[in-house]
Amino acid sequence: MTLAADDLISYLIEELNIAPPIDLDTELFSSGILDSVSLVSLIGFIEEKARTTIPPVDVTLENFDSVDRIVAYVSSLE
Repeated sequence: MTLAADDLISYLIEELNIAPPIDLDTELFSSGILDSVSLVSLIGFIEEKARTTIPPVDVTLENFDSVDRIVAYVSSLE
């Protein structure tokens, strides 16, 4: 199953209490919007929604620093 950008943005706003606007290219970790504690929840959401497992070695800024990067990463797992 894929992960939709809209679902991810909704999760960030509603569950992690991130103030909108969040665009597809908003830097989530580099900007300090999210931290390591948020990352744990985010990974759980992604794994559940996309029905996949994320290996710890793949948890990098390259894969997780924006909604676009997360969606592209999850798509590459299929």
